[in-house]
Amino acid sequence: MDLDQPEMTASDVIEVVELLEQHGITVVIDGGWGVDALLERQTRKHEDLDVAVEHKCVPQIRSLLKARGYRDVPRDDTRECNFVLGDEQGHLVDVHSYEFDEAGTIVFGVEYPYDSLRGTGVINGRTVKTITPEWMVRFHIGYQLDETDYHDVKLLCERFGLRTPEEYDGSFRNDRQA
Repeated sequence: MDLDQPEMTASDVIEVVELLEQHGITVVIDGGWGVDALLERQTRKHEDLDVAVEHKCVPQIRSLLKARGYRDVPRDDTRECNFVLGDEQGHLVDVHSYEFDEAGTIVFGVEYPYDSLRGTGVINGRTVKTITPEWMVRFHIGYQLDETDYHDVKLLCERFGLRTPEEYDGSFRNDRQA
């Protein structure tokens, strides 16, 4: 990532989380900030904040962030349940929405397992909801891995005593060092 590129700092993250929570929206931190929240320290720069939220909250989230200068950021993977909002300072919030039925089965949106949304972590001394460590590692498989994935999974597995997935067999690290 370019060092001059805007980033979502820990303060930016807490500002967004508190704004949404003040309006009754439960926010679960996913992605890179979710990893760092679980580790209870920032380990790298983050270009965005990934949040998992109930789909019924999407109109309110759009309204609250629009009032703060956020607008849709078009992407190839934009869907009703997965979209990015950004402001003129380059802050990006990647919204992942979901809907469960009464039995806890996903019926719409990003297919989060119900129990994946029950983690907790800390950002800037504030406790936040996160994806659980086990699911955070599981969500880091099944696609083309990069250095950031290796960084995140290595730290999560070390911190929580989790087994490293087979996809992280070291071949990427060996290729990178060649």
